[in-house]
This record gives sequence, C-alpha cells and structure tokens, in this order.
Amino acid sequence: MNDVLIAPSIWRVPDLSLRWWPVFLRNLLVWRKLAIPSLVGNIAEPLMWLVAFGYGMGALVGSVRLAGVEVPYILFLASGSICMSAMNAASFEALYSAFSRMHVQKTWDGIMNAPVNLDNIVLAEMLWAAFKALFTVTAILGVMLVLDISHSPKLLAAWPVLLGVGIAFSCIALIFNALAKNYDFFTYYFTLFLTPMMFLSGVFFPRDQLPVPLRAFSDWLPLTNAVELVRPMFMDQWPAQPLRHALVLAAYAVGAFWVALALTRRRFRA
Repeated sequence: MNDVLIAPSIWRVPDLSLRWWPVFLRNLLVWRKLAIPSLVGNIAEPLMWLVAFGYGMGALVGSVRLAGVEVPYILFLASGSICMSAMNAASFEALYSAFSRMHVQKTWDGIMNAPVNLDNIVLAEMLWAAFKALFTVTAILGVMLVLDISHSPKLLAAWPVLLGVGIAFSCIALIFNALAKNYDFFTYYFTLFLTPMMFLSGVFFPRDQLPVPLRAFSDWLPLTNAVELVRPMFMDQWPAQPLRHALVLAAYAVGAFWVALALTRRRFRA
C-alpha cells in the first residue's frame, strides 16, 4: 500500500529562528533610501490632527474631566493620538508594504529560495512594521516635548508600551494581508475596523460619554487598552490596571500572529 503524504496543518506551531533577522535587515536597508518621505508621511498627518483639534478645538473645549481630574484637551488628545499613530503606522506597513513584497514584487518567493522559511518571513514583517511604528511615535513624542505638551518622566515607560501597540496592530494587519487579493481589499480594514475603533477608544473624547453597551464593547478593543496604558503616563501617573491592559494587548498580538501565520501558510500552499 502506497504511503499517502499528508500536508502539515497550517495551524502547527510556528517554526521560528534567528533567520528572521536578515529579512528585517533587508527591509531596513531598502527603507533607508526612502526614510525622509516615509517619515514625513507618517508624522505629518497625526501632527495636523493634533494641531487642528488640540489647539483649535482645545480652545473651545478648554479641558475635559478624566477620573475626577481636569485635563487640558491638548494633553488628552496627544496621549490618545500617539497610540493612534502607532496603530496607523504599523497597519500601513503590514498591509500595503508587506503586500507589495509578498504579492506584487514576489520578494517573499525570492527570499524563500534561501534557507529562510515562511514563518520567519512573517515574523520579520511583523517586527519591521512594529519598528516603523516605534520610529514614528518616537519622532512625534519629540515634537510633543518641543510643544511643551508633557514633560512627564513616565513617558520613558510609555515608549515600550507603544512598541507593544505596534506589534499588536501589525499582527492584526497581517491577517488582512494574507486574505487580500489586491490593495482595494484594505479599505474594509480601515473603514470597518480602524476608523470606528478610533472613535470608540477614547482618543478624541472620554469614553464615559458612550452608551453603556458601547463602553463595555470598547473595553476589549486593542486601541482602548493602549490608550488606557499610555494616557496616565502623559499625566505623570501610572495606569490603574496595567496588567489587565497589557494582557489584552498581548492576547491580540499572540492570537492575531497565529491566525495571520496560518492564513499566510494557506495562501502559499495554494
């Protein structure tokens, strides 16, 4: 009786090693040629949001009440928009750039001719998108310091949190990257997922104003938990429930990476 070859499950344990590093380094070397326009594109939009809403609307609003404390609106907005910037930067890189390398330019196929497997390529893309997000928010934090929005020493602790935000959202975005047939598919992700989440996660206004069912739903959104971790640090305070919020972000990152890897394996198996 002939042996029947059974393809390994797409849900098998990730086969990871340090061979993700050359892929990450390759992306870095390519990006260096376009670093300035890329940086301007990632920083200009969030800063325009901050100036227009923070100083424009902030002059009308004045301050918002948060946990019994009056907070200047510009500080409230800045602490939320920095998380939104990490989300957007990671998502754009893990969608448009990764899709170009995977599907359009066939870069991933070329890399797999070397002794680098698909699992390490996906890991490298996730870490690269998170690095791009961290690079973006670091530059934005520098501008916020210059504008004297916050000088809290606790912002140093916010830096690794923002890296975690980039990791979580790059993992989520890679799921849609694995499913996409063309660039237009990403409109669903931004329109139906990211945009509503920006308005439900307390970026622009306190979540206390949301109806109770929506507030309960938003408690489990990744951006909400990111904001709940970062915003107190801008106010020179520590988060009230750091472990809960960190675990929610970690669960999104681990779960989404596993799903993204499985769907990417299925795509390359077809």
